[in-house]
Amino acid sequence: MTDSRGVLFVPYQDTLALLSVEDALRICEEVYSMHARGSVVWSSPASFKLDVAEGFNNHWHVKSALLKDIPTTGVRLYNYYDDGVRNTVGDLGCTRYIVLSDPHSGEPIAVVDEHWSYAIRSAAAATLACKWMGPRNPKILGLVGIGTMGTNSLRCLCTMYRFEEIRCTSRRPETRAAFARKWSQALGIAVVPKDSIEEVVRGADIAVGGTTSSDVVSREPWLKPGATFISLARRELDPAGWSKLDKVVIDSWDFNMLQGEFKRMIEAGQFSRAQLHGEIHELVSGKKKGRERDDERILIHTTGLVSQDIALAHFLYRNALDKGLGTWLPRARGVTSEARTGERSTT
Repeated sequence: MTDSRGVLFVPYQDTLALLSVEDALRICEEVYSMHARGSVVWSSPASFKLDVAEGFNNHWHVKSALLKDIPTTGVRLYNYYDDGVRNTVGDLGCTRYIVLSDPHSGEPIAVVDEHWSYAIRSAAAATLACKWMGPRNPKILGLVGIGTMGTNSLRCLCTMYRFEEIRCTSRRPETRAAFARKWSQALGIAVVPKDSIEEVVRGADIAVGGTTSSDVVSREPWLKPGATFISLARRELDPAGWSKLDKVVIDSWDFNMLQGEFKRMIEAGQFSRAQLHGEIHELVSGKKKGRERDDERILIHTTGLVSQDIALAHFLYRNALDKGLGTWLPRARGVTSEARTGERSTT
């Protein structure tokens, strides 16, 4: 429903106070339930991209969906820099907004900065699957990559489990050492920096791959019996090892097939839809079983669903309204027939 005051802009700083980790986990699970009910309508095409490499290394991505259960329509747009060395997709300096409108009238209701909601959604949408696929009582968590995705995965998983040890690694020794000091103090448990990825993954009950690398990062033989590996991007776990795991679950087969790395793995015959245990919404709805044995090795892989981003943006909008936060932007009013048609009067 539109507001007579105009269009509400919810800036980044406000979103930090309006959306908690627990909120994000709950909303992402609710959206998986929407998918199970078939109440999410996708745009066609599902994703629009404008990538200009030479001279710019600039990337525009636009996605949208209508969520009948809320109801709301949202369009998510983001623009970032990536030259193969530096990638700003998770930085506060890149463009990230969701535009919300009333699906009954098409009128605008809000523009929401999604830097925080995107960051926490990327982790929450994957880690919540541990409710069905995680180990019974995990003690050791391994973080491969400690940037935005790794840090937020830690935040999410610490609402679900009490770990005895957390291992972490990153490209730079000083970065992982600082991360370990900070989170050891914050959590009151041992956070141990490691020099290699293998040291982090071997022996971990839950391991999270959240890097910006386009290369294979972790290997299947490193996963012990009973381990759950959470893959948040590209090729976090060697594609050659997917078929050797007991169960693989993903957020969406169709949306993963839009990703080059995933599609090439399928076309190369390394993995198939028949080998997929299910999509996460099938776990949430009870259509598919979760972990059935303590020794199962399980992969959770997500590419990200804009439906969850839009639901989080709508939550932020409603919460901002309730708390009197955000800035009102003026709407177009007193529209003439010339403005509606885009034509000038000839009289």
